[in-house]
Amino acid sequence: MTYKIDRENPYWMNYKRLLLCLLTGYTFSVTPAFAYQELQPPHEYDKVSKELVEMLEGIHYNRPNIGDTISAQAFDYYIDALDPTKSFFLQNDIENLSKYRNSFDDALRNGDTQVAYTIYNLYLERFEKRLSNIQDHLPEMIKGFDYEIDETLNADPDEQKWATTEAQLDDYWRKRIKNHALVLKLNGEDEEKIISTIERRYKNQLKQVDQTNAIDVFQTFANSITAALDPHTSYFAPRASETFNINMSLSLEGIGAVLQMDDDYTKVVRLVPGGPAATQSELSPNDRIIAVGQEGEPMVDVVGMRLDDVVDMIRGERDTTVILEITPSKGATQTSKKISIVRKKVKLEDQSAKKEIVEIERDGETYKVGVITLPTFYSDFEAIQAGDKDYKSSTRDTKKLIEELSEENIVALILDLRNNGGGSLQEANSLAGLFIPSGPTVQIRDQSGRVTPLGDSDPSITYSGPMGVLINRMSASASEIVAGALQDYGRALILGDQTFGKGTVQVLQELDKGQLKATQAKFYRISGESTQHKGVMPDIAFPSIIDKETVGESALDNPLIWDKIHETRYPVYWNMPAYLPILEPRHEARMAANPNFVAINDQIKEFKEQVEIYKTLSLKESTRIKQREDSKVRELGRENARRKALDLELLTSVDDIEPVEEDTYAKEASEILLDFIATNQMAEKQAQQQAKATAKK
Repeated sequence: MTYKIDRENPYWMNYKRLLLCLLTGYTFSVTPAFAYQELQPPHEYDKVSKELVEMLEGIHYNRPNIGDTISAQAFDYYIDALDPTKSFFLQNDIENLSKYRNSFDDALRNGDTQVAYTIYNLYLERFEKRLSNIQDHLPEMIKGFDYEIDETLNADPDEQKWATTEAQLDDYWRKRIKNHALVLKLNGEDEEKIISTIERRYKNQLKQVDQTNAIDVFQTFANSITAALDPHTSYFAPRASETFNINMSLSLEGIGAVLQMDDDYTKVVRLVPGGPAATQSELSPNDRIIAVGQEGEPMVDVVGMRLDDVVDMIRGERDTTVILEITPSKGATQTSKKISIVRKKVKLEDQSAKKEIVEIERDGETYKVGVITLPTFYSDFEAIQAGDKDYKSSTRDTKKLIEELSEENIVALILDLRNNGGGSLQEANSLAGLFIPSGPTVQIRDQSGRVTPLGDSDPSITYSGPMGVLINRMSASASEIVAGALQDYGRALILGDQTFGKGTVQVLQELDKGQLKATQAKFYRISGESTQHKGVMPDIAFPSIIDKETVGESALDNPLIWDKIHETRYPVYWNMPAYLPILEPRHEARMAANPNFVAINDQIKEFKEQVEIYKTLSLKESTRIKQREDSKVRELGRENARRKALDLELLTSVDDIEPVEEDTYAKEASEILLDFIATNQMAEKQAQQQAKATAKK
């Protein structure tokens, strides 16, 4: 069997929605003249429904029984998929719909999915009535907002409760709309532009729902079942399946970003390594895209627009420019900014391994540490099939770079796997083999309990010297296999942050209509520990701004558990834990004295504080302005403290702040490796002296 690591979503994930809610009494009780068309199950999908049950119970790793327990979970996921912000259903609706809680399994198994459409049609009724009424009253409502009233909006979806009365829901919507208006006002828009923008957003949402068809509802229903099994098992209806396959092949002309819907917003899930967005570096995971524009044309507000329509607007001809207006995920002021990205096709060479040398001064001498950055585990399968002997692969490219670095007399090597979301399992095994003789690198356990060890069969070693592996929370799948193997072999110090924790294998299965991506196996380290859920823990930790509570496998719904199987036989080269009592204090002392790390730690502290603060949004304009200005003052102060410590020119505006060119993490990793070399040399010298003393006796 050929295993392929799921690279569709390394952040893959579905962060917990930190809702950019909208923040004003207005009653939406007038019944408008509107009409909606109820949807009915597409009977051509009855067979697909039955196939899904059979396949999930037959090939999923957990061999689930699709029964009432899964049905109850699926019911909750389905309601959440329809109304994630609790904006349309009332508590009474949920109580009435709960009679279907144990019906989802039977509906899927019997090929009769009417229950899904009964629930959806009630949602559709509530949705169209609510938004149609809002549109009727929107201009006068916005004109009547008082932005100096001290009131707040709950922006934490985990804390949001179902409204028990229409009056409660009216007030919630008033506050949401007020927040929408306030954000636009703070961005410099006048009242007429605010009204037209928000009206357009709600028209987009109505249009999106009007364009929803019976197959879309079926897909949502099917994925409420798969979500109850694990976060990486999904059903793709034919159109979604086509988009998924395009994303997997990375063959699009675009910006190199994977997007998903998050409530009414288009959210960035991850950036493709080497793609235009990653290279341009202004777009980040979790950013929300609120408008899209083409060069020389006006911006189009995309809040509430269908995801596929937004994607179509972002795609375009190569070398043309797309302009995105985004709400940055790391911003606490709820303001937006515009960025320009030149479209191009993501090429294999853009994702290739790259090298650099970090020079460290110690005791009057300069030491060179080689760094190889590997964005993904790749192999040019088309070139291989064509018989091209010079085909590109992560292992071949890394081997060549190591040889070039060795000619420059490096004393240590760093393999940088930060933000590497995975790729070819075969490449992961062979790349680990560059640093160890032939041996196992990973174990794979299938749903029957059979364990298959995989590894490198080449006994040669390309590099045998001291090395470290840099990881972070975005290092996933194949990256975790390599980091875990080199840690178990004692072949490298693992430096950075806890990895993502995706230790599962997915396979694609064709159905009568669409595809099923199902979790079928789990990865285990050669030590027997799973990489699932926990990931790989670093030997020495570095500060990280990524919140592990909201990012990673453990932050997803229903992740498969961490467990352990029997270890395999393998040698240990260095007893790395024995060195840590010496290495860690030196590392901590350097970070405390390094202005860059001080600034990073201050930023992390502020970010964590802001996340808590902005779970409740103030609807008072003066408060929001003060929050924004205070944030700028802190950011500028943090940067100038760093610059002062480095004897650099101080800045007068946050707009003048540029990214730090030096890779602070790679430099500190180099320092740690030099400490390791010195400690190891001292230990060897002491051992030799001890041996001589013993021989004399």
